Amino acid sequence: MKFSKLPLVALTGLALVAGVAHAEKAINQNDNPRAGASADTAGARQKLLQDADKLIKSGKAAEAYALLAPEQSRRAGDPDYDYLLGIAALDSGRPTEAIFALERVLAVKPNHLQARAEIARAYLASGEKAAAKQEFEAVQSRNPPREVNATIQKFLDAINQGQGGKSTMLNGYLEASIGNDSNVNSATGSNQVAIPAFGGAVATLDATGVQTRDTFATVSGGASVRHALSAEWSVFGGVNLNQRKNSSQHIFNTGGVDGNVGLSLVQAEDSYSAALQLQGFNVDNERYRDASGMTLQWQRDLKKSSSQASSYFQYTSLKYPGQSLRDANRYVLGAAYASVLSGDYAPVVYGGLYVGQEKVKDSSRPELGHKLFGLRTGGEWNIYAQTKLFGSLSIESRSYGGEDTIFLVTRKDTQTDLKVGLNYVMDKLWTLTPQISYTKNKSNIVINDYKRNMISIGLRRDFN
Repeated sequence: MKFSKLPLVALTGLALVAGVAHAEKAINQNDNPRAGASADTAGARQKLLQDADKLIKSGKAAEAYALLAPEQSRRAGDPDYDYLLGIAALDSGRPTEAIFALERVLAVKPNHLQARAEIARAYLASGEKAAAKQEFEAVQSRNPPREVNATIQKFLDAINQGQGGKSTMLNGYLEASIGNDSNVNSATGSNQVAIPAFGGAVATLDATGVQTRDTFATVSGGASVRHALSAEWSVFGGVNLNQRKNSSQHIFNTGGVDGNVGLSLVQAEDSYSAALQLQGFNVDNERYRDASGMTLQWQRDLKKSSSQASSYFQYTSLKYPGQSLRDANRYVLGAAYASVLSGDYAPVVYGGLYVGQEKVKDSSRPELGHKLFGLRTGGEWNIYAQTKLFGSLSIESRSYGGEDTIFLVTRKDTQTDLKVGLNYVMDKLWTLTPQISYTKNKSNIVINDYKRNMISIGLRRDFN
């Protein structure tokens, strides 16, 4: 999630922490440590929290986060621990993690005013202004001390300034990676195939049509902007560029550029967006495919369960320069669900499904179009303070619209993609990502049946 830079008010919660603590004492009186802990365990636990608290108050939030995060798998659910973890994460530039930690506090102690004030800051830092305003006003309604109320009002003024159309968020990134690809051309491993249209005659494929291994390097970058028109309406846009160079198989070098511009509406837990999209894709420095279209999306935050549900519709017009018979209209309708689970490693899991059709514009070539159905699932796990393990699995089935003129069967494919990797946050804005991926496209036409393995390591720099 990208972080906004807000005008007027620095995102520091020390004034809120000091003042709201005084107001909260009359509300929360049940802060005893867990029953049954030994004196040594309780003492070590208390020292960890005391050390982290001192680091936070001295402005060393990143050090406090590094101290607390390794204990998350064992101590998540302890409101005292989660509260300090939330502040440390927020003040070290991790608002999403702060929200998760502070939600656990409020699930146990809904009247914890300090946690409610801090989660409001976290919502604000992550661009969720409506949610931030709601939480700030909830704290303000409990009649906190005058200085706390003044600080909250400054945050609310910053939100209201965004309502006047002056809040703009800019983000960008640069990324580079190197790796090895077992099948740079996504081709069959067989160099000879039988051709039914020619009476079963065996043909020898050109070398470019047979699986080829190579090493590669990629560079990519992008920028995005979001401008608030009001508390609920925003306009956004972005552009991304990427280029991949193979060490020896240069004819399979690829590159692309894509851009989008759209409008979004946020109402309480629901958000809606509509975007226009353009994309260009080239192979061996020549235009291969152009795409233009639109996406409509609805998303709902299910805050009580730390989950999110969404659905979308996408239309894309595909054009192939020099191969107009392949031009098509693509329609996709899908839904997805994501959730942050409690327990060890604070896992995030997601899943989704989609259906669609790619319909060729040339009605005389139905075999070039297809209907599709797909499933996706995956997740990420905090395995260490600055390291997340992630993985994903997707399966897509494609049924084509007519008999292939050479192989004399109606093509059917099932493509499976598996990816596993690590995100190591070296610094707030630098991320190192080693990963491996596997693709298998099972097809009843031999030249479309292939396997592919890739291993790579990438370095990304974000600009927020």
